[in-house]
Amino acid sequence: MSATTPKPAPVILVLVGVLTSMAAGAYVLPGGSILRRMTGSRDDAPQVSSLRVEGSYVFSGSAVKEASAALGLATERSELVADGLILMKMPARCRFDVSVPDGNKLAVVQVAGRRRVEGTEIPSLSTALSQLCPLLATRSTSEGDARDLVEQHLQSLGIATRTTSLARFGGEVAYVLGEPDEAKPQFWVYKDDFRPARVRWTDKAGTAWDVRFIDYASPATGEGMPRSLEVWRGGERVLRFTAIKSDSRASIPDKLFVPEATGR
Repeated sequence: MSATTPKPAPVILVLVGVLTSMAAGAYVLPGGSILRRMTGSRDDAPQVSSLRVEGSYVFSGSAVKEASAALGLATERSELVADGLILMKMPARCRFDVSVPDGNKLAVVQVAGRRRVEGTEIPSLSTALSQLCPLLATRSTSEGDARDLVEQHLQSLGIATRTTSLARFGGEVAYVLGEPDEAKPQFWVYKDDFRPARVRWTDKAGTAWDVRFIDYASPATGEGMPRSLEVWRGGERVLRFTAIKSDSRASIPDKLFVPEATGR
């Protein structure tokens, strides 16, 4: 009688299948590829040289007192709602304007990393601008240029851009660049469309920041800008911008983007 090879037990076959599928699903793109796809998809999209986005800012938590003082309003309130305007001109020129009917107007401008404040600075507003401009308003002038600029910006925040993993954000799967420890600086990118999702880091003063980009599918802004932009400080949401309408053909004067002579 010839020897026969025993057939694998059904349980073993199931385990092998599960392990194989897990191994295939565990592959995560390297950081350079993620950033290249993120900036490449933006460069391949219909070119927009300027963008005007109207909406509202809602300051909450510890930012209410800061925003109220800057806008010349009473501070006894749980949150403060102000008219908001975001202006972008490519490449890397951004401006946030804030105003209230019976108070002051103020603005913060950033051009290629250099910043200027008109009026009294609101930390959460400047923080939102500091992430939106390098991540959404950077365009390539040569192959790999935009990716390198974004990577340099992220590394300046202490993000280990070569370390990647997967996580979920707002019900969507996202790539995470940076150490997987939540206490470490990280940059999140939506896996399906390679758009920025959030940036987490701690500044030199020890303050933990988390800037979140939410809803790129809204007709109010188109695909190049999220409908909502949130800033969290120390685990507390302190600012939310919500877009109402946008105009990609707006004529925006260059003089609105004159930065300070030195970076901040």
